[in-house]
Amino acid sequence: MTSFDSVPEQGEAKRLLAAALAEGPAHAYLFHGPAGVGKRRAALAFASALLGGDPRVERRTHPDLYVLEPLGDQIRIDAVRELRRDLHLRPFESDRRVYLLFGAHLLNDEAADALLKDLEEPPAYAVIVLVADELGSLPETIRSRCQHVPFRRLSERAVLAEVQERAPQLSEEQAISIARVAGGRLDRAERLLDPAAAARRAELLETARAAYADPDFDPGAAAERLLEAARARATEAKEREEVALEGLELTAREAEQRVRRAGRGAEREELLAALEELAAWYRDVVAAAAGAERALVHTDRADELLEDGTLERLEGAQRAAELVRETWRNFEEFQLSHGLALESLFVELRRAFTGATAVAS
Repeated sequence: MTSFDSVPEQGEAKRLLAAALAEGPAHAYLFHGPAGVGKRRAALAFASALLGGDPRVERRTHPDLYVLEPLGDQIRIDAVRELRRDLHLRPFESDRRVYLLFGAHLLNDEAADALLKDLEEPPAYAVIVLVADELGSLPETIRSRCQHVPFRRLSERAVLAEVQERAPQLSEEQAISIARVAGGRLDRAERLLDPAAAARRAELLETARAAYADPDFDPGAAAERLLEAARARATEAKEREEVALEGLELTAREAEQRVRRAGRGAEREELLAALEELAAWYRDVVAAAAGAERALVHTDRADELLEDGTLERLEGAQRAAELVRETWRNFEEFQLSHGLALESLFVELRRAFTGATAVAS
């Protein structure tokens, strides 16, 4: 198996990394692209190749590997200071030391400024790999000092193969639906395979249908269902973080902050994913109304969609999909009150399907 066989697709990234291994690495790389598309796998594979293919890299126990992960929703200056102290240690076993900085888009301003000093003049033996889900939050001074390695959303075929490998018990329709809803992201697909996440998804889709099918639809109750699902995901994330903290030498305050940040991040991600799926559902209603059954994302719910996708609902579903996308963009860009924003969204969704005079209160 070659270094990057475990990473699905990503031909351009693999080409750039193979060239770096053949010609000798630069001092700093920036892996960037959507979450869940293989950046982390590729970074570990690259580090392993740089350190002679040692299996300890995958376990993160190689003495010449340093891994920095965000503590919740930010990477703070103290973590970067620790990395900088380590950066000036000579290699223990290899010719190099490799530094993997996951979640680099979460560097706060102070941490980014501190890291910049060593990106400008790193030790000759160091290779620093920043892994970021987005470029916009990283200062141009950081970006300009790294070799860029871009990653793309995966094809439906690649995600489907992973889903079928991990969950061979699923029907073809169920596997295809999960692959399409995942939107080219393996992390989303993995989460959709979790029984608790599957139950939340089923409830979300019932809420999506209720906006046009239930005469007693209540926007406030619908918003609360989404918030409850996000809080449940946050609780799961906090429990996992508490387990991960066992044995680490942290103060009670540091541990509490890490758990709280893990919960906040998971809650936000769950809400964004729910909005993406709501938009996909209403696009499916449009496709069903237009007779484009092969374009459906939710293939496992095709019977319901074909029943729901009437010509009378076509215009409302188009408007609903745009309303959800707009709310998603606002959640991404602004600090909104989740409850108020979601309730407002469901009021507008009801209007889209029933007209301005028939809003459920």
